[in-house]
Amino acid sequence: MISRRVFLMAGTAFAAAAAIRGLAPFARASATQTFEIVKTDAEWRAILTEDQYRILRHEDTERPFTSALNHEKRKGVFRCAGCALPLYSSEAKYDSGTGWPSFWQSLPGAVATRDDTSLLMTRTECHCRRCGGHLGHIFDDGPPPTGKRHCINGLALAFVLAAKSS
Repeated sequence: MISRRVFLMAGTAFAAAAAIRGLAPFARASATQTFEIVKTDAEWRAILTEDQYRILRHEDTERPFTSALNHEKRKGVFRCAGCALPLYSSEAKYDSGTGWPSFWQSLPGAVATRDDTSLLMTRTECHCRRCGGHLGHIFDDGPPPTGKRHCINGLALAFVLAAKSS
């Protein structure tokens, strides 16, 4: 159950993001880093849905509580929707109550980070280390053993069910 406080904080963050978007463009991770997979804007648009393109390539955020992956509890791997790099194991997924799929750690070497100051505060943005696709943000209010919460846009991910062992 979402608390009133979390709901109000999320609403305030979205209102601030909308206001700031009108004032200044978001900084792009790809502007300062190089990646293994590089595509033109047209190539990204051809392989992603409009919403995935907005999130992965322009650092947008999906509405909270809209991702089917919030309720995904099967064993498997969450891959980058842009390049299929394995990013998160279902073993690290948990319900943070924030409205986005959350993980307490990524797979080794899967994500890269940078400082994000787009909402008049400093947050840790995370993106796919291979294609630079924006995934979400990492916060210090997660569960043990890491204490981290990787708050990830569901549309930035593709879930692949683990193969059943015989």
